[in-house]
Amino acid sequence: MFLERFIQYIKYEKRYSAHTVTAYQADLDQFMLFLNNPEGEDPAPVPEITHPSQISYSHIRNWMVRLIDQKMLARSVNRKMATLRKYFKFLLQEGVIETNPASRIQSQKIPKSLPVVVEGDRLTQMLDNDEIFSTDFEGRRDKLIIEMLFGTGMRLAELLGVKEQDVNLPEGVVKVLGKRNKERIIPINTELKNLLKEYIDLKKNQNYDNNSFTLIVTNKGTKAYPAMIYLIVQKYLSNISTQSKRSPHVLRHTFATTLLNKGADLNSIKELLGHANLSATQIYTHNSVERLKSIYKLAHPKA
Repeated sequence: MFLERFIQYIKYEKRYSAHTVTAYQADLDQFMLFLNNPEGEDPAPVPEITHPSQISYSHIRNWMVRLIDQKMLARSVNRKMATLRKYFKFLLQEGVIETNPASRIQSQKIPKSLPVVVEGDRLTQMLDNDEIFSTDFEGRRDKLIIEMLFGTGMRLAELLGVKEQDVNLPEGVVKVLGKRNKERIIPINTELKNLLKEYIDLKKNQNYDNNSFTLIVTNKGTKAYPAMIYLIVQKYLSNISTQSKRSPHVLRHTFATTLLNKGADLNSIKELLGHANLSATQIYTHNSVERLKSIYKLAHPKA
């Protein structure tokens, strides 16, 4: 009952994205399963926890230890702990509990890692290569996916949510719905405008019976899905990169890093990416510094 109230709260009052709501639900379900069967016995014993007020810091700490013992990544453990903090904070505000048992939980240290990017010049050369992408509907769509991710820096979920009506070709902008349902407007370059027009015309000419108003669709005209975008991105990035990580988010990282290297200021990049605060954007400065170091070592006689 309490969990359902919390899910309704973050879904309708906080307006969290469907992806975030699903993640919170999964984390809480997993925690409740642990509470009712902390030793993982089969069959499970009779549940002892019947009310949130019975949950203590020790219960949460024990679950955290279990996750760490299962070799879960620190980032994933921290996300689950953040879910619990949010849940118990809600219960505290509702008067269901008197203290937040998750408030004392410390986050795990996460090793710092630089965003993975591909070389912008090589990516541009690939996109300009007429032999890479076919001129039929599928080829134009695949190219559009790469161009949209690299040319706008939008997230995968944002790309999947773009509708044809969100594209304003005369103005040269596209509207996206970001995290927490926040809308933002992203400019698009001339080549992307031309490609969008070509693709939309080809899409209409397919005469799909189930034609979706969603911009990116499958070969059958249905709404595109995450696994499809992943496969397309991996397929084409394999032409220019041997690194193991070739995901849509790599193109978002490449977009931001390229802008920074070309002189764009952090605040502008922050707005384009839809970050809530500047600290999330500052990670790209590390890539820029590393690039300067490599250039210095190659160019300076004393390096």
